Amino acid sequence: MPKKQPKSRSELVFLPLGGVGEIGMNLYLYGVGPPRRRRWLMVDLGVTFGGPIEPGVDLILPDIRFIEEERDNLAGIVLTHAHEDHFGAVMMLWPRLRAPLYATPFTAALLRAKLIEEGREGDIPIEEVPCRSRLEIGPFGVEMVDMAHSIPETNALLIQTEAGTVFHSSDWKLDATPVVGAATDESRIREIGKQGIDALICDSTNATHEGLSASEGDVAKTLADIVDNAPRRVAITTFASNVARLRSAMEAATSADRHIVIVGRAMKRVIQVAEETGHLPSGYDILTEDDYGHLPRESVLALCTGSQGEGRAALSRIAADAHPRVTFARGDMVLFSSRTIPGNEKAVGRVQNNLVDREIDVITDADALIHVSGHPRRGELEQLYKWTKPKALVPMHGEARHLEAQVELAKSHGIANVVSGRNGSLIRLCPGPAEVIDDAPAGRLYLDGKVLVYAGEGPVEERRRLSFGGAVAVSIVLNAKGDLMADPQVTATGIPLANGDGILFEDLMLNAALGVLDGLPRPRRRDSALVAEAVRRAVRGEVNAHWGKKPPCSVMVTVI
Repeated sequence: MPKKQPKSRSELVFLPLGGVGEIGMNLYLYGVGPPRRRRWLMVDLGVTFGGPIEPGVDLILPDIRFIEEERDNLAGIVLTHAHEDHFGAVMMLWPRLRAPLYATPFTAALLRAKLIEEGREGDIPIEEVPCRSRLEIGPFGVEMVDMAHSIPETNALLIQTEAGTVFHSSDWKLDATPVVGAATDESRIREIGKQGIDALICDSTNATHEGLSASEGDVAKTLADIVDNAPRRVAITTFASNVARLRSAMEAATSADRHIVIVGRAMKRVIQVAEETGHLPSGYDILTEDDYGHLPRESVLALCTGSQGEGRAALSRIAADAHPRVTFARGDMVLFSSRTIPGNEKAVGRVQNNLVDREIDVITDADALIHVSGHPRRGELEQLYKWTKPKALVPMHGEARHLEAQVELAKSHGIANVVSGRNGSLIRLCPGPAEVIDDAPAGRLYLDGKVLVYAGEGPVEERRRLSFGGAVAVSIVLNAKGDLMADPQVTATGIPLANGDGILFEDLMLNAALGVLDGLPRPRRRDSALVAEAVRRAVRGEVNAHWGKKPPCSVMVTVI
């Protein structure tokens, strides 16, 4: 470890740029050193997904302008695991940072597979490190600690610096039978607690739920029972990255003497990587979509992408009877072996309703134990508090209600120094009591097609306005003296044909434009900008008077 600076000048700080105040888009920074000469460690670089309020946007990424400006002081990036909300932004944002990137074998392999799919093989150098590694990354000593989660090789991080020590939980749960991957390393965490930590940065996703999470092994038993007793086809949809769930489904199919058919590119990629890294045995008889139509209904188990109702995913297309190779029929069964992410309820409901309308049986976790969360409930959080005995706690990975639930829980268990921040909160962890000391720029980037744009700027905001009020375009042609050469041309999109009295909106807008032009003195008509603004206001006001909405209105004035 580098030569220590005087402790009075060095401090350890925590700065989330994503993942605190929301679920998804995780990006956490740890800084050490004097305030104006900090070195930084980045933990995770993830995405979240666009919804109705971001029309045309598939992915949302963290705004990294703060650390871009500090990239000469960025010692490295550590990926805790391979969920999209923790590593999905690497391909797009790493080129802006170019810091050393560390990942365990499964995460590294999945990232390489994504790069190959995008035709970018070798573009990002990945430092592959073994599980349970101990690394020296600039002034940070980093130890990876096994945690059970819904994807293999999930790691908590013990981060040691000259100013203090922090335990970053990442995503985790307690599960003695996780099916795939290691269980949470209780013995090592207890040792860490005995050695002492200054702060625990902890997952809050299920802090509102009492008790303990059920085991992945229990889900495997339920799936096996359902598949064994199903009279016709069975399809299971789950997160493509949940290798344990995929293995449980494939074991259930094998036990019931069913053929396994994989439907969806993302699931195929994960299964291939899991086999290559030893997390799935390679002996399963896996068939493709091309084989599906030739198999007897009672001997099929299909594993499908689309558990979140994604429009282009396999299950959405199957439910709409729009998939080119795969179809379901009356009496078939679809198991939603997943949690619906907040915001996706309508999309998932639409898929489920499409299936039910076609007399296909739909089973969710409300009907049977076919899904368990990968995050800790209150009972598990209490255990981690006892094991680590932190001097301070900062909740992360959760919306406001989840964060505050953990604040309350931690205080009730004797952790007096609990700090609740949000994205952009700069929190000094030590020396002294943990507290918010400053804030930093934090926001969002939208992936708009192939282009990254900042939230609040440009075309996404314009499309949002269009979705509420349509749009109007007016074209006016004047001569050099200001005379109107022809009637204005009005084009309206997303606006009713007529008002409540049956008067056409096109006529209303045309009359409004003509009225403004008639009222303008001829010398003022020579000012194209003045004419355009006057017509814009009049047309927009007329639409609002008859419709109650103010659509964006653009006016083009041509002088000939």
